[in-house]
Amino acid sequence: MVSLMSRWSLLLLVVTLPLTAHLTACSVPELKPVSGAAVTTESGIVSGVSADERVIRWLDIPYAEPPVGELRWRAPRRLTVREAQSVAAQSAQILCPQMPSETSGVDGDGPIGQEDCLYLDVVAPADFQQKHYPVMVWIHGGGNTTGHKGSYDFSELAAREQVVVVTFNYRLGPLGWMTHPALHTNAQGLDKSSNFGTLDILAALEWTQRNIERFGGDTSNVTVFGESAGGHNVYALLVSPLADGLFHRAIAQSGYTTDVSPRQAINREREFPSIDRGSWELSQALGLDFESTDAQTLRGVDMQRLLGAYYGLDKDHLAPLTTADGIVIPKKGIAAALADSKNNKNIPVISGSNRDEVTLWLGLNRYFVEGTDFSFGLLPPKVAIKNPPLYRYWIDMRSRGWKARGVDGPLHALEDAGYQQLYAYRFDWDEQADNWLFPFSQLLGAAHGAEIAFVMGKPMYGPIGDYMYPDSESAQTVTRRMMTAWGNFARSGDPGVVDGKTWPTYSARAPHVMVLDSEDQHRVMVESLTLNGLLKELSGQSPLSPLERCLLAWEMVVNIGRPQYDDYRRWNNGECASVDAPREQALIRKSLSETYGAATIL
Repeated sequence: MVSLMSRWSLLLLVVTLPLTAHLTACSVPELKPVSGAAVTTESGIVSGVSADERVIRWLDIPYAEPPVGELRWRAPRRLTVREAQSVAAQSAQILCPQMPSETSGVDGDGPIGQEDCLYLDVVAPADFQQKHYPVMVWIHGGGNTTGHKGSYDFSELAAREQVVVVTFNYRLGPLGWMTHPALHTNAQGLDKSSNFGTLDILAALEWTQRNIERFGGDTSNVTVFGESAGGHNVYALLVSPLADGLFHRAIAQSGYTTDVSPRQAINREREFPSIDRGSWELSQALGLDFESTDAQTLRGVDMQRLLGAYYGLDKDHLAPLTTADGIVIPKKGIAAALADSKNNKNIPVISGSNRDEVTLWLGLNRYFVEGTDFSFGLLPPKVAIKNPPLYRYWIDMRSRGWKARGVDGPLHALEDAGYQQLYAYRFDWDEQADNWLFPFSQLLGAAHGAEIAFVMGKPMYGPIGDYMYPDSESAQTVTRRMMTAWGNFARSGDPGVVDGKTWPTYSARAPHVMVLDSEDQHRVMVESLTLNGLLKELSGQSPLSPLERCLLAWEMVVNIGRPQYDDYRRWNNGECASVDAPREQALIRKSLSETYGAATIL
């Protein structure tokens, strides 16, 4: 996702340069201090700033002690009292350590960010004093390996819907999720967990409960919402016993339930060939003896060296992150724990996905598209889909697979656990304008992450965001619909009536799905998908070759939840049992690179 996002942006920067320059200039107004808006918190005195008289923002507020030195790979510690100190907004974006990406918005050749990164931002209506507005806490996406709070500005949502919004950073990658005997053998309490990033999310919610009233927020009405990894983390919160009472509604946008066991997270001697980047492999890459290394040695490894070794490892398979450690996440794992009535938080939940989730990854893949260079490299190539029926079929199956495993499955599980106020959506908006160089609506459409801009009311991700969220009547219509539904849900736990159409609840017997789209495409449909049902559909007629059938079957079973390897081996009477899909995928990438210089257009 990371490198592909950058390539999308490069293409769009050239193709839409005049438009992009105008939109970017308009989307970054100057923040000015607001008199009388200083707020005293447990983190210190925070000054308010604004570029819009309707709202006030408070930036870069620490919510836990810096997880550095001896606090690396430990549960976040509550800040020592510092109410009399002033909190100053930083001159540069604060990122937890990660690799450069479009998600981070920061360039570099190696790891970027700082371990002292546990900060949050707040935006509230300008009349926040003496108010009790609903609170919405945003959990950013990025695969739990990239991203940061600074990519998101929910000022428009706060102004239109009269809500207080909190965005925050949490530890990522190997610093956020690590299972290693040296760290856990002598640890006590929450330090024995593997899920330090999840514990950061919990700490941000705890800080919110203790402080958000001072920003006009209602501590008895908190909604957690997040996209992709953020949606995944919403599901993690729903099953975590440590999250009880910290929030009262939840929205999972394009979420998933993938997790690993502690044994898989270690992957000693590569016990699980389908796991990459376990702590045993990381130790080998760092030149450390796994059995004899102690916690002090691990905590002393330089951040740049640590991340360089981690991301230098191959990732052809699942990389351990969220771990069913029995402390933060129940040992049975997220998917199973969602269905357990013992974890029922008895709150309203919205879950949804986008119609074309995987175009973000596949839209520039040379396997599906071709580029004609007509300008000697001065402009991007003219892009065309090689085989439109093949491309559409692949996108449709994979994206419906996301809905089956990331929406329908979790909602059915929550219903089994006793939840009653459940809602589902599908985001379908795809009205980007095509041009001679690039058929954006065909290749991108309702892509993964596209809906975020419609909830925020402004573009993100640089040039690609400007194109995914144009200043058009259609886009503004969908923005109004989504903001109204999200705001209604934050206020009452019910998304209500969306432009004349009541959003009904979702259940196994009546799986109502609100289709979020423009004009007459906006509707309610009834649909419930399962992985087994989609695999059965894949066994029928399609535009795929025998090998492509196996590769698509593999992608269906290993994504969005715990990999179902047995389902792959058994599928269609063992049709693919002898096909090593990861090896075949690697051979295809190699062939495309040898032929075109790279497996993608840019």
